[in-house]
Amino acid sequence: MDLWIRGGTVVAPDGVATRDLFVSDGRFCEAAPEGATVIDAAGKLVFPGLIDTQVHFREPGLTHKEDLASGSLAAVAGGVTTFFEMPNTKPATTTPDALEDKLQRAAGRAWADHAFFIGATAENADRLDDWEHLPGCCGVKIFMGSSTGSLLVDDAAVVERILRGGQRPVAVHAEDEARLRERYAAVEVGSPYNIHPEVRDPQAALIATTRLLDLAEKTGRRVHVLHISTADEIALLRARDLKGLVTAEATPNHLFLEAPDCYNRFGSRAQMNPPVRDAHHRDAIRQGVVDGVITCIGSDHAPHTLEEKDKPYPTCPSGIPGVQTTLGLMLTAVRDGWLSLQDVARLTAAAPAAIYEIRNKGAIAAGHDADLTIVDPEITQPLPEQWLRSRAGYSPFCGVELAGWPVVTILRGEVVYRDHEPVGDPIGAPVAVG
Repeated sequence: MDLWIRGGTVVAPDGVATRDLFVSDGRFCEAAPEGATVIDAAGKLVFPGLIDTQVHFREPGLTHKEDLASGSLAAVAGGVTTFFEMPNTKPATTTPDALEDKLQRAAGRAWADHAFFIGATAENADRLDDWEHLPGCCGVKIFMGSSTGSLLVDDAAVVERILRGGQRPVAVHAEDEARLRERYAAVEVGSPYNIHPEVRDPQAALIATTRLLDLAEKTGRRVHVLHISTADEIALLRARDLKGLVTAEATPNHLFLEAPDCYNRFGSRAQMNPPVRDAHHRDAIRQGVVDGVITCIGSDHAPHTLEEKDKPYPTCPSGIPGVQTTLGLMLTAVRDGWLSLQDVARLTAAAPAAIYEIRNKGAIAAGHDADLTIVDPEITQPLPEQWLRSRAGYSPFCGVELAGWPVVTILRGEVVYRDHEPVGDPIGAPVAVG
């Protein structure tokens, strides 16, 4: 579809301006194509389509929680046009065959463009330099803590082997597994949910992140540290300043939830790994977002059923659904004065595209894929649960007063979501990286 998106306030990292956008053959162009379909965007904000580089869509093996169809529908409902999906499914994505299986499952069912991580293990460490370049692979993921089976890589020597093979940035969940095991051993079943940030304490994150930065510096391999959760890590990243080697990501959960209030209000529905912590840590992460220590935002969308979530601590699983609510929450940061609209475009689109070198994504520029989300800033009602598209069906942000909400999502020039409803059939396709 050729499009003329008329009169919108276009948001980019380098500025905000009211102007028209033109799309031909799925890409931005410089003049209105003849016979283009007009979309009136007057009074609306127009962002580049969001890129969420950390989601868990649970397929295969855990589709009672989510699958590629339902998760990607939640993505486009929230203005996310590209997602990177994590490898901790059943079976785990640790081989080319498992990667190909996910690509086949996504074909004709994914509403957004996509790629998949290959999980690093001690067994595949010496093959990853080849596998990271497979079509549909966005890179390698290391779980230094908070995983099971072969996906858990808690041996520094194995982490170093992984980092020495390959060129692309490696995404890392950094918590110290030995400390986690020691602290969980002292927890009684049925303990209050609000002890979660004490069990998985800031030291567990700091130990692992420090070790990771040391290894990145030693090997010269780029690493991307996921879901930073502590003021201590922000201080470490700022002090080490390993530009070119280290980028870091924050989740909206760590920016907009606060312990102990979130646990007292929502119980395990506010429980994730690493934990949401108190205002001291939240405010430090916000400052890291403002001053560039945090490079981008990823939702860490990780749904579970309510039956699973309602189990007693610590038997209840960790994870919060969030792919649909990222943009709405970031707009509240703009309303509250600690981010600008330009910051939102940078953190959710331009920066993820740059970190992973995603081709033709993340910018409103001639020749790039025409991925857009059009936001109505007049939608300021409390977020209703019925808008949510994840199979989880809940969010700790339901009832939060909105500062705008996406009303049209466009993927490669095609409207795929409009006014809380999908449009047409899923057209998501693998993206090219590197």
